[in-house]
Amino acid sequence: MNHVMNRVIKIGGGILDKPEQLNAVLDAIARRPDGVVLVHGGGRLATDLAERLHLPQHMHEGRRITDYDTLQVVTMTYAGWINKSIVAGLYARGVAALGLCGADGDLIRSVKRSPDPVDFGFVGDPVAVNHDALRSYAGDAVPVIAPITHDGAGTLLNTNADTVAAVIARALAPNVELVFAFDHVGVLRNLQDPTSMIPELSRASATTMVNRGEIHSGMLPKLSAAFSAVEQGVPRVRIVKYDEIDGEGGTWIR
Repeated sequence: MNHVMNRVIKIGGGILDKPEQLNAVLDAIARRPDGVVLVHGGGRLATDLAERLHLPQHMHEGRRITDYDTLQVVTMTYAGWINKSIVAGLYARGVAALGLCGADGDLIRSVKRSPDPVDFGFVGDPVAVNHDALRSYAGDAVPVIAPITHDGAGTLLNTNADTVAAVIARALAPNVELVFAFDHVGVLRNLQDPTSMIPELSRASATTMVNRGEIHSGMLPKLSAAFSAVEQGVPRVRIVKYDEIDGEGGTWIR
């Protein structure tokens, strides 16, 4: 893997919920599969399944609160159906892929988040990545990683997929690019206006926009993960539209 720039591509729920968008991402990976690690979120599937099971769902600032029943649902959907469907989609394109979550091969260990000030339940914050396992997996196939981690003591933990992508990229730094792909051209000042995209964004500028209410909800964990990656040695971080993964556009995080 050392002869290519590794790319960690993170896709979110909006892409997973729309087959044409997911197909565009998988087609892009098929064109350049070497050194790719694909991290995915959950889309609406986990929420829909929870509703069918009559399990109420609660969010706080773009993050899911995960009680024990919800943990079972997100593990089944993220690490099961969604993960294996993506793997099958890559094999349909002739790309070798390996479906994983953070518990497989002790890939990502997390600690359960403190209940103060908000009790997120069975939600984990990563503390360690198994570098050797990651590099071994990525040497033979495209690792497709679901955002379920573990604490090393037998408990699975729901983990924000943006955060998982950032810690995976940090484990591969400095020879890595981190791409957050979603359904907008980049970070927008006005969600209704694609021409309001911000070409470059610093943490200070983002903080100002958050305080003004211009950035909120699901973009908050994405930007937090992006800035954390930059500050910990990931040289190239972009937030970009799903069909521009191979380009140079989108919002560059500085």
